[in-house]
Order: sequence, then C-alpha cells, then structure tokens
Amino acid sequence: MTGLILLAVYIGIFAGGYFVLAKLFGGIGSRDYTSLKTVTFGDESAVRPNRAAGILSILTLFLLWGMFTGSSLLPGFLHAPGPFEGQTSFEYTVQAGNERDTATVEVLVHNRETNPDEIVVAPGDGFAKNDSITVAQYRSKLVLFDRNDEIKRADGAKVIEIDGKKVAPGDRVRITGGAVTISDKGTPNFEPDNGLQMEPLYLPAPEEVVSRTFKVLDEGFRGTSLLGHLSWSLFRVIAGFLCGAIVGIPLGYAMGLSNWFRGWFDPIVEFMRPVPPLALIPLVIIWAGIGEVGKIILLFLAALWIMAIAARSGVSGVSISKVHAAYSLGASKWQIMRYVIIPNSLPEIFTGARVAMGVCWGTVVAAELVAAEKGAGMMIMVASKFQNTDIVILGIILIGIIGFGIDMLMRAAERFMVPWKGRS
Repeated sequence: MTGLILLAVYIGIFAGGYFVLAKLFGGIGSRDYTSLKTVTFGDESAVRPNRAAGILSILTLFLLWGMFTGSSLLPGFLHAPGPFEGQTSFEYTVQAGNERDTATVEVLVHNRETNPDEIVVAPGDGFAKNDSITVAQYRSKLVLFDRNDEIKRADGAKVIEIDGKKVAPGDRVRITGGAVTISDKGTPNFEPDNGLQMEPLYLPAPEEVVSRTFKVLDEGFRGTSLLGHLSWSLFRVIAGFLCGAIVGIPLGYAMGLSNWFRGWFDPIVEFMRPVPPLALIPLVIIWAGIGEVGKIILLFLAALWIMAIAARSGVSGVSISKVHAAYSLGASKWQIMRYVIIPNSLPEIFTGARVAMGVCWGTVVAAELVAAEKGAGMMIMVASKFQNTDIVILGIILIGIIGFGIDMLMRAAERFMVPWKGRS
C-alpha cells in the first residue's frame, strides 16, 4: 500500500513539475520530431537532458525520502502519516462454561528508543481482570489475558468478543490506534498502526545518513577510512574493466572481421553473455582463491563479453560504402582499418564501455563478498549483518555517485574523441 502511494506521489510531482515548468518557460521540450536534428535521429546531441527537470527529479527523490521517513529537514505538514504513539484500549469478553465477563486492556504504544513504565490499572470486580501492556512502534504484542484472571484458559476460558464483536481464531478487529488479531490459540495480539512512514530499521531519515557519513569520515569503518574503502572498490572496478577491454575489444574486432573467428568465438560469447557474474563467484574462488586476483577476475569476466559484443557490433555496423570508397582511393587494408573501421566502430565501443562499467560497479559488491577486508561492498555487507541501514544506504549512494561520475567522464571523453558519432 505504501509503495503504491509513493508511486502515485512521484507521478503526481513529475506531471505537476512538467506543466509548471512548461507554463513558466513556454515549453521545456521538443514539440515534435521536426524540431530535432535531421542528420540522423541516432545523434545523442539531438535530444539533451533538461537541467531543470534533472534538478527537480533529484529534489523529488529527497522529498519523498524525507516525507516517508518523518525527516526533521521537512516541515511537519509534508510528513506522511506516521506510526501511532500514545495510549489506547480495548475490551475483551471471556466465556468460561456458562459464565461471561468483560475486562479492559490499556495499551501504551511508545517510541522504540524509550522504555516507559507499565500502566497501572485497577483489576476490576469480575473473574476477568483488567490488564495493561506496553508495545513499541512497528511491533506487536500478545495479550496474555488470563495471567491475572481467576479462571484460566486451562479451565476452559476463551475470548469470544473484542469491543463487542464476536471473534474466533484468525479474526481481526480494528480499534483506535491499531488492530487486535486472535491467534490460533485464542490469544489476542495487539498491533499498532504503522502509518505510511518507513521504520528506521528499513529506511532511516536523510539526516541520519548524513550524520553517519560524517562519523564514518571521522572515525573510518573497521579500521579503514571511508576514502580508503572507496579507493579499493574503484581500483578493483577499473582493473577488472581495463582487463576486460584489453581482451574484449580485439576479440570483438576479430569476430567482426573474420568469419573464422566469429564462428569459433560466437558460441562462447553468446553463451557467457547472459550468465550473471554472481553465478561465477564459486568458480572464481576455486580457480583464484579469495584474494585480490579473484575479485579482479570476476570483474574482468563481467566486462569481457560486453566489450567483445560492442566491438563486434561496431565493426559490423561500418557502412560498406565507406570501405569501397577507401579502396577506390587506393587505401591498403591497414589504412582501411586505421581510418575507416576503427573510427566508425568507436561509438559502439564507448557505449559498450559505459554499459560494462555500470555492470562492474553493480558486481563490485558481490566481488567484495569474497573475503574482502576493504571496499564499499564490504562496508555494505558488514553493515547489513548488524542492521546498520544508514551505512548500507551510504555505501549505495557513494557507489552510485562514483559510477555516475565515471559515466560523465566517459561521455565527455566520447564527445572529445568521437565527435563524429551519429553523423554520416
């Protein structure tokens, strides 16, 4: 339910932001395809990202994060409904033989970080005595109704009504601030309303992640600084990617230029391409052990097939008319390779490189599961074992930021080195 509401709010902000910016700036995007460059629709420069939309997108994600975690960075009226906190009560009716009696249970729902005293209640006059319980937010608690009753469950006492509503095992009755469910053994179980906000265990507020970031920057994590962990992850990713590119690009060129090479290696490449790198971890451990070599081999295998396919596709996509034109001008095979095939295949290779780098970043967490003592992936996995969700989110954000930064650098390098991309 919370996920659907979150999605609806996100779509609403997206649509609202689009129309507001369109009204303010008189149009924020191309109205039809005729306004795009007509040299080739494949030219990425034909459609550039709207910076205002990008900024609004990031702000929206942080807004939703703060709304559904009750962040102190947002005013209260922007918060999604939070979990119930305070005092409530319900009545239960017990039947023992031909006797019936009703008692009241006073319930105190408290914040998980506090430990309040039990509520003191008068027991009442009947054989069913009044009770009280305390329960933390996002938790539930069984009401052992007969612990102070004169007639116990062993004597045949059972709950037949909650707040005047007949109940049986499995039934659920809504009350103020929560709900009471009858267990299979007939015991009432109180569960407070959780609202729409996420429990901090699953998603801490943004300020908690920021606070943890400064703490890790100051104290480090498991004997290594935060920059040290990120440096080790970056080194492994770059080393694995470069090894994959050094082997994959020549292999792709050979497959694109030679029927023999393509026939020989195509089954291998197409077989390994859909195999997820995670499935290779046991084999890598057997082959290379649990040291740094094993991690780099895993990332190498993650990048290898992508780079080979990208290079093969780049070579296969070279226009044959360009090759014929070069031959007619007296170019040698090496000159055709140097001045026709390589330049025209570079756009595909750069696209493959960006994809491969993304896959490597996605695999580095798994690679660092192999007995790593340093790295962002190690931080995430160790933190998850101790339910330090703020460190897990910190690691994910940092991996995403670094990966995005690398992608931006690769895009800039592509624009500089391959300015002819998308142009005939």
